[in-house]
Amino acid sequence: MKYLKYLGIGVLILGFLFSMAYYIQTNSRSAITYETATLSKQTIEEKIVATGSVIPEDEVNIVPQISGIIDEIFVEEGDEVVAGDLLAKIKVVPNEQALNSAEGRVKTSRIVLNNSTKEFERNKKLFDKGVISEQDFNSIELRYNQDQQNLENALSDLQIIRLGSVGGSALTNTNVRSTVSGTVLQVPVKEGDQAIEANTFNPGTTIATVADLNKMIFEGRVDEGEVGKLKIGMDLKISLGAIEEKEYDAKLTLIAPKGIEVAGAIQFKIEGDVFLDNEYVVRAGYSANATIITNVKKDVLSINESLLQFDNTTKKSYVEIQISGQKFERRDIELGISDGVYAEVLGGVTEKDNIKIWNKTEPLKRGDQEEQEYKYDN
Repeated sequence: MKYLKYLGIGVLILGFLFSMAYYIQTNSRSAITYETATLSKQTIEEKIVATGSVIPEDEVNIVPQISGIIDEIFVEEGDEVVAGDLLAKIKVVPNEQALNSAEGRVKTSRIVLNNSTKEFERNKKLFDKGVISEQDFNSIELRYNQDQQNLENALSDLQIIRLGSVGGSALTNTNVRSTVSGTVLQVPVKEGDQAIEANTFNPGTTIATVADLNKMIFEGRVDEGEVGKLKIGMDLKISLGAIEEKEYDAKLTLIAPKGIEVAGAIQFKIEGDVFLDNEYVVRAGYSANATIITNVKKDVLSINESLLQFDNTTKKSYVEIQISGQKFERRDIELGISDGVYAEVLGGVTEKDNIKIWNKTEPLKRGDQEEQEYKYDN
């Protein structure tokens, strides 16, 4: 029994030692092996991407010539109209106080004209007999003509208050017509709404908004750090969120002279004429991105930006260069323009240098049956 006891203890000790040895051996296989990459020649395009939308070049708000109630609306959003088309009709509702005042002026003007007529006819007979001078008669005739005109003016004012216009042209002011040709983008009112005419103090009630959708512009914003790279006349490539795999050419026409603060950052508005075709219908307000190439360098020595490391102390980029085997040394690198994938190398590294691929996440274990390969795309 004693021998069996000692034998069992021996087996346990040997098993423990074997397990420890296996554990140590297994973990010794997990050494990370870094691969390397070299510089390559690339064509680098430095780009600015501005976000915004496409809008009509000109949007015209159609407003009435007179205040009143919208009696009828003859168009809806999406309708095509030409200049002069009838959009709506306004019903004039007279102001009671203004109406009473106008009627009072008409009555007064008639009384004055009635007296002036009698005086004119009496003095004309006297003038014909040579009793009064020509100068006296001319003064009386002038006053008579003025009183006639005052009555006509009072009647016109009364008719404008009642109907919105004078005489046979009453329909002219109460009819709201389009001043331009295009597409009706918006009809923000409905029948029965109050409409106000445009004047010095009020832009008036918009009956409809009309625009030519064949003339569109891109409107977007760029950060203050990029606006200095832009120049009027630069080419733009416009991509629309609603139309995939399609780009439109455009030309930069406006760079705002003053920036505005957006979410704590200063941004500048830009605009560009968009050259449309008949392949798709481009609607006003589509979200869009404008790509602007500000600099191009062909066949320059370049580095994949995934190889770069950043020193938070010096605020500079650097790489690690292979000395031998898995030994690397740090080397600062001078960079030029970048396209977000490749950066131009101005100094610090040569084509012969092997650069450490430092951001590899999977370690290679010795003796693994499946060898993992890391391909660096030149």
